[in-house]
Amino acid sequence: MAALGDSLSLTIEKPAAGGRMIARLDGQVVLVAGAIPGERVTARVEKVGKGVLYATTTTVEEASADRRAVAGDPECGGCLYAHVSYPRQLQLKSDVIADAFARIGKITLPSRVDVTPSPEDGYRMRARLHMRGRRYGFFREGTHDLCDARATTQLLAETCDALDRLTAAVNSVGVEVREIELSENADASNRAVSLDTITAMDVKVQHALAGTDGLTGFGADAVVTETLAVDGHEISLRRSVLAFFQGNRYLLATLVNHVVSHVEAGASLVDLYAGAGLFAIGAAAARSAKVRAVEGDRVSAADLIANAGAYDTVDAVRQPVEDFVGRSPKRPDVLIVDPPRTGMSREALDGVIRLQAPKLVYVSCDVATLARDSKRLVASGYTIQEARAFDLFPNTPHVETVIAFSR
Repeated sequence: MAALGDSLSLTIEKPAAGGRMIARLDGQVVLVAGAIPGERVTARVEKVGKGVLYATTTTVEEASADRRAVAGDPECGGCLYAHVSYPRQLQLKSDVIADAFARIGKITLPSRVDVTPSPEDGYRMRARLHMRGRRYGFFREGTHDLCDARATTQLLAETCDALDRLTAAVNSVGVEVREIELSENADASNRAVSLDTITAMDVKVQHALAGTDGLTGFGADAVVTETLAVDGHEISLRRSVLAFFQGNRYLLATLVNHVVSHVEAGASLVDLYAGAGLFAIGAAAARSAKVRAVEGDRVSAADLIANAGAYDTVDAVRQPVEDFVGRSPKRPDVLIVDPPRTGMSREALDGVIRLQAPKLVYVSCDVATLARDSKRLVASGYTIQEARAFDLFPNTPHVETVIAFSR
């Protein structure tokens, strides 16, 4: 039996959800970081779990042709797949989706899932950065150790320049900051930040920091404006710096157009977990859909209500999804759900199933909870018509998956 600190020679079999790869030692599963399926590696055991070992690659004995050098810290947040060539990353993500549906959902997908690629550098529009002393950055995976955000190339160079100026100003006025919330639009013409501080900021300090070159908004009330084309129709959305929004500038319009393509002209639509109204407003503008958009988060709901004001056909509802579906609303032609990483709660999913919408489009950033919820949807009478994925998170094990159901 392997113990903590042991070095193991392992053959890597396949990817696992979460970024590690699966190997076996005398039948026992070993989840290995820093490896690629098909490789032979030496890995050091870092954790012993119930029936499973966790290990990190120390030496690559037989390297995959898909292995590449990593310029930055391979264990920095957002870099767990950085050692894998990008085309192979897309294959691994497709494999993980199929495995989760087969293993968790007991579902065989209609075909191999195509993963739409993204440019790898500067893709990220939203980020939570941590500040320790005079430095800012991301955390190394599973730790609170800071790593350099610029070296990960997730952010635009000009975004890092603005953050450098901001943190220099923060240090000069003696404000202690825990975290920096960053939000910018796709063309980077708007860039807002909000600071989580340990020490209070007076008005003069806030004003000075707000004037940092490269920022267009500062503070918890700051907003950015996103403009994109949906099937030839331009929409404009306000979103707050603290609100959830899709994070990949390069695939934002592609994702929205794909989801909206499942809405027929003039259809009635319920959009649950609507956020700022990305899909709801897109469907109203491009499909003349009659929309009820539901969002429970206070900040996102304020954005949604503001954005819906320009459309007579959009009814924005600030309410927990569980409460909305629990009231047995009228059945729509199409239902869109885009829940958080934890998936839909049992109460929300029960209500969705009771609605019996003829079409249901499920947008998810977590394949395990998507497969879990899909199992119940299929058991309730839904059939999977199409599965697509979008690589909103290059060089990470995460992937955005869109499943279109019908009944």
